[in-house]
Amino acid sequence: MSKTFDRRRIAILVVEDEPLLLMDAMDMIEDAGFTVYGAGNADEALRLLESRNDIRVLFTDVDMPGSMDGLKLAHAVKDRWPPVHIIVASGHVNVARKELPENGVFFAKPYPPSSIICALDGIAERIVN
Repeated sequence: MSKTFDRRRIAILVVEDEPLLLMDAMDMIEDAGFTVYGAGNADEALRLLESRNDIRVLFTDVDMPGSMDGLKLAHAVKDRWPPVHIIVASGHVNVARKELPENGVFFAKPYPPSSIICALDGIAERIVN
């Protein structure tokens, strides 16, 4: 039997360089009851991960300016913080499973918000069980 979980105890880091898309994604996740943090690029995301120990999911866009794109960020996070689960999204490229970190999930934009929340619930179930 699975344990129930409190979504507020699962923190999600959203990384998106487009401010309106970042706000929309954060609002969607927060409205679902999760704790959410936002970053506009990979460097900002890494600083947040270094300063917070509650982030359990990285939800990143692929195309971003800066030191690394979302795929490189996803691999860097998985290497440095193995327990962090990875969700990658893009409206410009289709990411094959073999390009993702182990157990990573890809969503093409525009994605149905319910699909993201369903994926987050599945991750949360694995975290608490």
